[in-house]
This record gives sequence, C-alpha cells and structure tokens, in this order.
Amino acid sequence: MLVLFETAAGFALFKVLDEGKFSKVEVVALKAFSKFENTIQALAESTLLTDSKPSKGLRKFLKAHCKGETLAVADTKLGKAIKDKLKIECVHNNVVMELMRGVRSHLTELISGLGPQDLAPMSLGLSHSMSRYKLKFSADKVDVIIIQAIAKMDEVDKELNNSSMRLREWYGWHFPELAKIVQENTVYAKTVKLMRDRTNSIKLDFSEILSEELETELKEAAVSSMGTEVSESDLQIISELCDQVITLADCRAQLYDCLKSRMNAIAPNLTALVGELVGARLIAHAGSLLNLSKQPGSTIQILGAEKALFRAMKQKHATPKYGLIYHASLVGQASAKHKGKISRSLAAKTALAIRCDALGGDQDNSMGLENRVKLESRLRNLEGRELGRSAGSAKGKSNMELYNKDRKKGEGMLITPAKSYNPAADSVIGLKESAAAKKEERMALIKAPVIDEGNKEKKRKKTEADDAGLQNDVFVCAEPESGDAGMEVKKKKKKQAAEGGAQLPNEGRNVKVKKDMRRRRMSK
Repeated sequence: MLVLFETAAGFALFKVLDEGKFSKVEVVALKAFSKFENTIQALAESTLLTDSKPSKGLRKFLKAHCKGETLAVADTKLGKAIKDKLKIECVHNNVVMELMRGVRSHLTELISGLGPQDLAPMSLGLSHSMSRYKLKFSADKVDVIIIQAIAKMDEVDKELNNSSMRLREWYGWHFPELAKIVQENTVYAKTVKLMRDRTNSIKLDFSEILSEELETELKEAAVSSMGTEVSESDLQIISELCDQVITLADCRAQLYDCLKSRMNAIAPNLTALVGELVGARLIAHAGSLLNLSKQPGSTIQILGAEKALFRAMKQKHATPKYGLIYHASLVGQASAKHKGKISRSLAAKTALAIRCDALGGDQDNSMGLENRVKLESRLRNLEGRELGRSAGSAKGKSNMELYNKDRKKGEGMLITPAKSYNPAADSVIGLKESAAAKKEERMALIKAPVIDEGNKEKKRKKTEADDAGLQNDVFVCAEPESGDAGMEVKKKKKKQAAEGGAQLPNEGRNVKVKKDMRRRRMSK
C-alpha cells in the first residue's frame, strides 16, 4: 500500500513496509517525490487540493507510480475523484489518519534533502498565498475594501451630522444668525473656528471660506446680533469641536475618493449604471461582488427592502418596488408613477453589468454606458407617452383607425355630409322661457273649475249628506242604534239605490253608526 502526502515543496509517495507494525517509524519508506517548480505552481496545485480535485501534475505522478497499488489518502472526496479518473483503489480510515500523523511528525527525516529550515518558510509562504487567494480572484478585484469603505463612510456621516448639530446648537447661543447665513456644515465649522467671538468678524477676512455676498451679510448680522455673550473656555471647546468636524469632513472626502477609484477598477459597468455609492451598498449588502452576480434582477430590485417584502407577504399587501436601487439617479429622475417601471428595467440591466464585472475579462465600462443610454431613452418614452399615444393602442403607436373610420378609402372625403352650424344652439334663453310657459299652463289646468254638471250635482248631494251626519253625531253617541236597526237602514239604502232614488239625508250618520258598531265588536 502507498501513502499520498502533500507538502509545501511537492507531492510525496511512501511505501508501507509492514502494515502490522504502525508503532515504528521505519514502517514507511519514501518511494517517489514530485517537487513544485515555483510558488505559482504550488499555489495552483494546493488550491485544487483544497477543493478535493486532483491536478494535472498529480494525475501524471500517480499514473507513473501507482500501478496495481492501493493508495491511502487523507481526504475521502479526493480519493473518490482519483478512483473515478485514474481507476486507482483509495483507502481512508482511522489507521490511515494515524499513519498520516506519524508521517507529518517525521517528514524531514523521511525525505532526504528537506530540512526544517527549508520546510518552514515554504509552508508559511504557501499559507499566505492561499489566504490572499481566498480574499480575491486577482490583484485588481478586491471587493473587501469596498465593503469596509462604505461601512466606514456611513459611520463618518453619522458622526459628522451629530458633531455639526452640536456645534450649531452650542454656538447658536452666541451668534444664532450664522446658522441661516452659512448652510454647509464644513464651511460653518471653518467660519466659527476663524471668527471665534462674533465681534472679531469686522476685522477678519473670510474670502477664502465665504463668498463676497455671504461675508457682507455675516458682518452685518454680527453687529446687530441678539445672541448672548460667551466665555473663553466655551470658545475653546467650540474650537476643538470645529476641528473635529473639519477632520471628519476630510476623512469622508478621502474615503469617497478611495471608494470611487476602487469601484471604477472593480465594477466599472455597475458604477456607470447606478453610481459609486449605490453600487458599493449593493456589494456590501450581498457580501461580495461574486455573491451579487449570482442574484437575479428581481432580487437586485428589492435588495435592501427585505423587511418590507416579508411584512407585505405576511399581511397580503402590495410588495415593495425598489430597495437600495431607489437612490440611483435614473430612478430619481422618473416621476412617481414611473419609478416602479424604471427600477425594474434598471435592475435587469444592473444584473447583466454585475455579471460582466465579476466574471468577464473586460475592464472597461462600455456595456454600462450603453445600457444607461437605453434606460434614459426608455425613461423619456415613459414620460412622454401620454402626448404621443392614444388610449387602447398597442406598443405606443397611435390608433389612427379611430379617427379615419368615417372617411372613404382613397379619398379625403367624409361618407356623410358635414352638418351645418346652428348658432341658435349656443343660447339657452329660449329654452328657459318655453319651460316657464309650459309650467304656467299646467298650473292653470289644475286650478280650472269642473264643467261636468253630473259630477257637480253628485258633489253637492254628498256635501249635504255630510252636513246632516255631523248634526246627528251627538245623538249617535248618546243613543246608539242596535245591530238590527243598522241592518234595516242598510237594506233600505240599497233598495233606494236600486230604484234610482236620492241618497238618504242621514247617510253620514249611518256611516258613523257603522264605525261605532265595529269599534264595539273589536273591544268585546
């Protein structure tokens, strides 16, 4: 059985002399050794071994010395790959691991010509090279610096805003008008540091810090300021706070310059599309440029809005349309109703740009600039769509059939003749007068007397009967008639009606009697 052992100097094959005597050092002996030619080859071979892949040099070495032998390996995945490609039987168990530990302990004694003074520098150099390889793919693409720079820039921005706010509040007791005159924090700190007490502003020159108009306004405000007096100890602390604000501003400027140069070197196409800050935030949020390149456009569109996305999915609301990409200049130029569309298009182009930067060999930003021109053209089309497109037409083309449906083919004439203009239709005075006349006519018809004589005679008789009934109401209430008398009156009334006679004079009284009788029955 042979033992494969990897060293910083090369590959070694040891022959197991007696498989039953593992307690002795002389149980193995060196059979073959393949030395690395240089550091580059050592790094390449070792990198493949960390991924459990046999390199081309290792395959040649094993083919030459492992015919008909069983090979002991320290990595099961590597043994499986060797067995599949070279048809060599590989073994990995606890006994092999103990054998590897013994070989590692006595490696300098087993390999002649490889002393401890040579093996230690080789191992250290190879470990450093492999560590650098894990952090980057090449010497130019170091995205770790971008992640650290954007994180530090956020911290500096927060500290700068806090310090500037404290400075304005503190010095505002002495010179409150200065906060409205000077808006920028860094310029405000430089002005306060140079002026200290507001009474010194008359004899000082602010031309290097402020413009001529602001300088004149500052001096005029200092003469008539309503601020309180300030002690020398307070001015000393305020001056130190000004130095801190100025230092933080300079640090932020340096970080931005470093970030800008690094982004243009690592991700030029991404920078051309979304800018340095947004691109750096996307890379930092994903963890690395390679991780970001594996994300689809839909994920890049909402990257940074995960909490809003999960909350919307849980509550079954509309999902967010954009995350960190909202701060890109193209999305900011779009109107509110078009931000979702332009962010979706920008995310799709950004995904292509990131893959080109991470996996492509070109280092120019031609692809990013070309896609940015396309997105700007799409943005212009979206903003001007309502002017050049009619409702219901497809792909932004105006539907002219809607306007030409009344025209003859081949001629510019209408099928039906054009109607003449009616100027009387412009006025509504006549319409109002006719409506008023119709209303008066209806009211006159309602108030007009009835001409029919028959109807008039019937109304007169009914009125006389009602009057007679009202006169007998007292007697009805005092002496009500029995049910038999009522029935006789009813029969007599029907008989007279059949003979064509007039109505009874006490018809109203009979009606009253009927109501009283009905009321009594209901009470019983």
